[in-house]
Amino acid sequence: MNALIIFVLLLALMLTGMPISISLGLTVLTFLFTMTEVPIDTVALKLFTGIEKFEIMAIPFFILAGNFLTHGGVARRMINFASSMVGHWHGGLALAGVLACALFAAVSGSSPATVVAIGSIILPAMVRQGYPKSFGAGVITTSGALGILIPPSIVMVMYSVTTNTSVGKLFMAGVVPGIMLAFFLGLTTWWLARKHNYPRMPKASWGERWNTFRKSAWGLLLIVIVMGGIYSGAFTPTEAAAMAAVYAFFIAVFVYKDLKLKQVGKVLLDSAAMSAMLLYIITNAILFSFLMTSENIPQAMAEWITGQGLGVVTFLLVVNILLLLAGNVMEPSSIVLIMAPILFPVAMKLGIDPVHFGILIVVNMEVGMCHPPVGLNLYVASGITKMGITELTVAVWPWLLTMLGFLILVTYIPQISLWLPNLIYS
Repeated sequence: MNALIIFVLLLALMLTGMPISISLGLTVLTFLFTMTEVPIDTVALKLFTGIEKFEIMAIPFFILAGNFLTHGGVARRMINFASSMVGHWHGGLALAGVLACALFAAVSGSSPATVVAIGSIILPAMVRQGYPKSFGAGVITTSGALGILIPPSIVMVMYSVTTNTSVGKLFMAGVVPGIMLAFFLGLTTWWLARKHNYPRMPKASWGERWNTFRKSAWGLLLIVIVMGGIYSGAFTPTEAAAMAAVYAFFIAVFVYKDLKLKQVGKVLLDSAAMSAMLLYIITNAILFSFLMTSENIPQAMAEWITGQGLGVVTFLLVVNILLLLAGNVMEPSSIVLIMAPILFPVAMKLGIDPVHFGILIVVNMEVGMCHPPVGLNLYVASGITKMGITELTVAVWPWLLTMLGFLILVTYIPQISLWLPNLIYS
């Protein structure tokens, strides 16, 4: 009964158009002060201790690194390198977009940042080359979602904070699925381009390829610094995020010189605003998680689901449907912070690996970012392309179906996610 009251109250507040973070906080406070005897100082204490986790510091640093890279010409050099490698195939520039999104995802940790950085450069170029605008928009909107699957990923850090799963293992687990999804999206792009005979670029010589690689090497080196640093034990994921921010600042301002020192203040302010928004959501979600635990709701749900005799296969199917439905009304950070504490205990009771479960949630979030009504990537792409959300929704369908097929693979073949972490951490 209590669970029903909590969820009805949360849904009612969200339907008023109130931001998710405030809806969560108000739901908790209303329930605690009217239905329980919990003292007010416990709530205040929980608010502070909830975000007193070292891992959370990684979020502002990764956001800052991503913003420096977005403004610092790194994306343009990655596109040039990607174009020299795959531009001569069918739909060459579109394929370069997929590859550039995968590369930028590996340094930014954010899907919207990837869509903005790559899309704002490659979409106008695609239109100039004769591609339909809808095709280019479909490619970039969906490929940009790789930003939260290919490590480092802000969403993975949030899942780690919520469930106490190793960030290092999650990052490693995202590598193989990230490369696979990039390949499948590229395959869909190539097939459509071949079918419609879209333009190809002249084949680049190995000298040109080396030249574009050399120019983009400073940006690509960030992947080696972050991932290499974590897995060699040189620093923790949080320290890696701080290193990434300092390195991104250095290459944007002093190496590529695309970002002037006077613009750094604005980048810092933008990053602070985005970090504050995410940390506010996290704080309220932790409070919501505290309420759920104090009311024994996750445990009761776990017992009910296992009592229904749901096996692993059925449970994972239910989880996918739930998360895809949640993706219709919420953005990824909120979904992870609300749903993970509820679903995680059930997954553990059924013997599902926490790292595999985390990757499954992240892939669901990727799909959610590319479909209406609140797909973040759709809105970002809409701003770049000046296309309506309905038009964009039609444009992304072929790639969205590819992502759904990939989601089924990741859900039922755990080794896709677990092979690399098991190899490294065994």
